[in-house]
Amino acid sequence: MLLCAVGVQVSDGNVENMITKSFNVYRMKRNNLSLVNKIIQSSPAVKQPKVGFFSSLNYTHRHTVLLDWGSLPHYVVLRIFQYLPLIDRARASSVCRKWNEVFHIPDLWRKFEFELNQSATSYFKSTHPDLIQQIIKKHATHLQYVSFKSHFVSALTVVFVNSKSLSSIKIEDTPVDDPSLKILVANNSDTLRLLKMSSYPHVSSDGILCVADRCQGLRELALNYYILSDELLLALSSETHVNLEHLRIDVVSENPGQIEFHSIKKQSWDALIKHSPGVNVVMYFFLYEEEFEAFFKEETPVTHLYFGRSVSKAILGRIGLNCPRLIELVVCTNGLQTLDTELICIAEHCKNLTALGLSECEVSCSAFIEFVRLCGKRLTQLSVMEDVLIPDDEYSLDKVHTEVSKHLGRMWFPDVLPVW
Repeated sequence: MLLCAVGVQVSDGNVENMITKSFNVYRMKRNNLSLVNKIIQSSPAVKQPKVGFFSSLNYTHRHTVLLDWGSLPHYVVLRIFQYLPLIDRARASSVCRKWNEVFHIPDLWRKFEFELNQSATSYFKSTHPDLIQQIIKKHATHLQYVSFKSHFVSALTVVFVNSKSLSSIKIEDTPVDDPSLKILVANNSDTLRLLKMSSYPHVSSDGILCVADRCQGLRELALNYYILSDELLLALSSETHVNLEHLRIDVVSENPGQIEFHSIKKQSWDALIKHSPGVNVVMYFFLYEEEFEAFFKEETPVTHLYFGRSVSKAILGRIGLNCPRLIELVVCTNGLQTLDTELICIAEHCKNLTALGLSECEVSCSAFIEFVRLCGKRLTQLSVMEDVLIPDDEYSLDKVHTEVSKHLGRMWFPDVLPVW
């Protein structure tokens, strides 16, 4: 962002690389300045008048560069620090007094990711516990957006106890439990808007309801499917609970073929939609084909569907018949059976569908064009890999983009894998 501040436009990736490189160069110059001076002073060339004059200019230039870095405005250094991981922030804070002042500016600690892994052996793989403790003690009251990865629920509890203004929390691979959620609610009930948790076997429906009861500002909730139940949906649909805007459900199989997933009744879904009519129900599936039996047998108010593993034609057929609120569908893999009938069924029954993504599956060119014709210009996002489309007697690959572009009302081409 330093480069952007002086009028040079570059991408975020380049900015981050340049910032990191500049910081490393500066640190090397600072650490080795005395050594460089000794080399210059001991060099025979310094005794020559012209070279001595040049050496003096070189030293002045080097001193000016260091002075410029040290006199950067606080807001510029703050933007640089925001790109750095915690360990590099801590190192940078020891460079000079001004950078140390920036290190303690509350705005720097609004959003942060804590990573504390018991098994980490490298200093660079995880955040050191002592450093986390220092940050929590000084800046817990400033934290708003926190992503937490840890094997220790005690570390998570420390954050919850000391924080007072958390609005967004993402917890991964941490044994969060009901008592820790109660602590979170006790200190952050007025500010919490998003709670996302994964891999949390010690949380019960009561823990989720505690959050929903006390955090009236909660608008986004992300859960694993195994904790979702008819009782939980009905409780979330009562008058005393919040009106959710986003409900994300991760359906993940940790033991392939060994987990039987339960079904959610239509009446429970209907109650949720009646209570929160505008809620987006987002479902991520990472299952194997034989594990889908419990899903989409009845009408399901899902709005966004993502399939990360193979999904059968039968399940996609159910989606067309039982997911009338569907807005976005992404199929990453299906196998070698064409999805012609299933896609057309989805286009006919899912009147809100505006986005489709297809990869590692097969659709005939004619069926795909018919799908686009049925959806028309409401398809704002259409990402389909070229190898998904199978030429037939009516359309070749060369004609597909022309027909699709006509129905969309804009130029469209299938995606092509880059050739490296």
